[in-house]
Amino acid sequence: MKPPLTPNQQKVLDFLKQTIKDTGMPPSLRAAAQNLSISHAAVAQTLKTLEDKAYIKREGRYSRTLHILNPPGDIHIARRQKQIPVIGSITAGLPMYAQQEWDGSLLVDEKIYPGQNLFALKIQGMSMKNAGILDQDFAICAPRQYAVDREIVVALLHHEEATVKRFFLKKDGIELRPENPDFATRIYPFDDVLIQGKVIGIIRGPAGMEF
Repeated sequence: MKPPLTPNQQKVLDFLKQTIKDTGMPPSLRAAAQNLSISHAAVAQTLKTLEDKAYIKREGRYSRTLHILNPPGDIHIARRQKQIPVIGSITAGLPMYAQQEWDGSLLVDEKIYPGQNLFALKIQGMSMKNAGILDQDFAICAPRQYAVDREIVVALLHHEEATVKRFFLKKDGIELRPENPDFATRIYPFDDVLIQGKVIGIIRGPAGMEF
């Protein structure tokens, strides 16, 4: 049986649970301190206490990644969760500039999305809608520098523009095919396309449900 929590410790734990439920990721120390009207040091100390009492598990002392442990300290489910970065936005219509900055992160189930160095990209546009990829979806991607025919890939065009399309290798270049008849298929010279990853899944938020 886990040690009991003080009211303040329970308050912090409840805030962690609610934030993860609402956003899919733990809050920063700054956000927790502001919302709970306590100091950063108090939040940090409470997190350490919650970990010592086996209510949470952190990946490292300074890591924002943490897992809520199910009673009685079951870490099996918690260990299946991992945080992956959202790297800017990427178009599923007209290519846009590939942003390298992190734009938050997502918490995913490692059993569903195994592998190392996964990343997510926010889709903009509807050119892949017939493949079930809609505007505002998050594409979960495995890093790759190669592709085989019919795979849906993240392709960097002219070293600066990125797009999500279905890949086909042709004698005269690389075909990037949309999954929407309103958008044209294009064939690029080999030197103009760099494969950045393979799309292995989609996470849809409330905005995507409107479609």
